[in-house]
Amino acid sequence: MPKKKEILLKLFTSTFYLSMFTFGGGYVIVSLMKKKFVDELHWIDEQEMLDMVAIAQSSPGPIAVNGAIVVGYKLCGALGALSAVIGAVLPPFLILSAISGIYTLVKDNQIVSAMLLGMQSGVGAVIASVTYDMAASEMKEKNILSVLIMVGAFLANWVWKVNVVLIILICAGIGVIRTLIGERRERNV
Repeated sequence: MPKKKEILLKLFTSTFYLSMFTFGGGYVIVSLMKKKFVDELHWIDEQEMLDMVAIAQSSPGPIAVNGAIVVGYKLCGALGALSAVIGAVLPPFLILSAISGIYTLVKDNQIVSAMLLGMQSGVGAVIASVTYDMAASEMKEKNILSVLIMVGAFLANWVWKVNVVLIILICAGIGVIRTLIGERRERNV
């Protein structure tokens, strides 16, 4: 593992780069963070990344910033979280500042509208890929309860239109109960 200063610099440059060239929101940047920090740098394993995504999703605020916080904190503590957040927030701040100056000039431009429509299709594909990767990872572990929670949460949201907040709270409650039961079993062995 590299030194702390190198990690902080890499965290900042990585999150800055990912945030600069990511369109489509938090789920897209989280998938790119996984590729960078899990597949390329091997600083985090895949299960830890899934846990961090769950934390980022269930916390208030933008998922990209929450993801940067948990990844940065995991790698370098509070300084890592700060470095990753600045890297993730700075590009949108600069881009939106620049775009706000010319928005009235390009808002009705057909080329800009067509470009944004094409980007929506790409974003949909990336989000589908992230969803597939996360589901495949859970299936690979063959943990029946996790698979049932995943399928149940999907059905509750998509079919029965249950409020997402309620789904998250129920899933969190199941996770707490599952962890407590597992710890009790370990103590009794």
